[in-house]
Amino acid sequence: MYRYDEFDHAFVAERIAQFRDQVERRLSGELSEDAFKPLRLMNGVYLQLHAYMLRIAIPYGTLSSRQMRMLAHVARTYDRGYGHFTTRQNLQFNWPKLSEMPDALADLASVEMHAIQTSGNCIRNVTADHFAGAAADEVADPRPYAEILRQWSSVHPEFSFLPRKFKIAVTGAERDRAAIQVHDVGLHLKKNDKGEIGFAVYVGGGQGRTPLVAKLIRDYLPEADLLSYITAIMRVYNLHGRRDNKYKARIKILVHETGAEELARQVEVEFDKLRDTELKLPEADVQAISAYFAPPALPERPEGWESLARWKKADPAFARWVQQNVQPHKNPDYGMVTISLKPIGGIPGDATDVQMEAVADIAEEYAFDEIRVSHEQNLILPHVALADLEAVYRGLVANGLETANAGLITDIIACPGLDYCALANARSIPVAQEISTRFGSPERQAEIGELKIKISGCINACGHHHVGHIGLLGVEKKGAELYQITLGGSGDENTSIGEIIGRGFEPDKVTDAIETIVDTYLGLRLDPSETFLTAYRRVGPQPFKTALYGASSSAAEAA
Repeated sequence: MYRYDEFDHAFVAERIAQFRDQVERRLSGELSEDAFKPLRLMNGVYLQLHAYMLRIAIPYGTLSSRQMRMLAHVARTYDRGYGHFTTRQNLQFNWPKLSEMPDALADLASVEMHAIQTSGNCIRNVTADHFAGAAADEVADPRPYAEILRQWSSVHPEFSFLPRKFKIAVTGAERDRAAIQVHDVGLHLKKNDKGEIGFAVYVGGGQGRTPLVAKLIRDYLPEADLLSYITAIMRVYNLHGRRDNKYKARIKILVHETGAEELARQVEVEFDKLRDTELKLPEADVQAISAYFAPPALPERPEGWESLARWKKADPAFARWVQQNVQPHKNPDYGMVTISLKPIGGIPGDATDVQMEAVADIAEEYAFDEIRVSHEQNLILPHVALADLEAVYRGLVANGLETANAGLITDIIACPGLDYCALANARSIPVAQEISTRFGSPERQAEIGELKIKISGCINACGHHHVGHIGLLGVEKKGAELYQITLGGSGDENTSIGEIIGRGFEPDKVTDAIETIVDTYLGLRLDPSETFLTAYRRVGPQPFKTALYGASSSAAEAA
């Protein structure tokens, strides 16, 4: 992973000193809350429903054991003993005291972490495939390019006050595990006919009030032109993006209103001015950054195959965990382990300080000191020898982290909702807990197969409900909470926005509605290998509408 140089250390230390002074002036009354707001947002501090919230950046989702232990320390020392991992590969602390936040940031800086640009109208944390550097289907590790973008965008003088927040995601594999087509800019690493690395560039994706799938505006961008081309996109957006209406300020609206072809033309005009400037990436710099992400030396461990077969035969729970939470590694003696933060009946994405420290210990001993955060609110150990899987599993069991549900119906993405967020219309956490409990049986989950439920407590879509196979949106109607259901969404390489299926459901009826949807799917699928999403795309929404609202209900009546 990337390691700070002298500039990085000085830069972060200076920001903490500035913020400490700003906090002191806010607490003394010298700064009003309105004056303090833009300053705190630049340092990842939100004012939530009950308290301030601190959002920590985890660039492209990569952590060391040392950093994870520091997150545990911050949770224990400045919060209530836990943190919440988010869909942006960040970590949120929901209860720190404002007066103690500079101290928390200073502690984080000691392990090369910060909260800069995790909020505000700037370029946010750049995200990447959580299996980067380990996946067998990978063309190249996307993290060096994410790091280059991070360095370029940090406190960029031209792009620190954009019309709206701006999100970039990078993937380097055939399968899109970074949801690049629902980002402001999505980059897909690829090789041309000469075997040279470049990028397919997608622009204008996003969720929220106006969910849109990004448009491909360049099929192949040479590696050296990455910063020139992204700068060209940013300049076009900065110049023409709406500033009079925050609901229409994202680049997706500009793409939609201008047209992808015209926007691409404008970007190319700007790019022509920039392509041969100092923004061109020198090969030596790319190699220097890439060296930080060199894969660990993985010794041959062929004994793992025989041991694994024996352990699976002896322990059905372990066998179930391996089947669901361990994916093939590019090295056949290794696997990529998903640590589910979705215990049955638990709060999606939460981890206690004790659990964080346990993961740090396991990663240090068995996973080459490397941890990833996925946008699906789970943790990943990208390099684990098959021969060590049983020991890793026992360590997870001891800390309540052994849930074998990655990709299944209880692996629910959910935002904090009305329990924490001042913007929310409805609660997300209790709904996720009830659905998880209802479908928690391993046999039931196995019968259903791959099914992604995503829940947002408001239209801002922090829970990515638009791209859930089943999406739930909390809305408020006449003072009551309701949950609108969407079906058929996906955030992978075949991205789609879910369709609103009909009128909303009350909190005490929404889990029954999910069960009706699941039962309908099980009844119409061609065979057990046909996933929910495949079946939905084959039959469309009508069988589900009929099951939910009755045979006589039309789409208009349901809406």
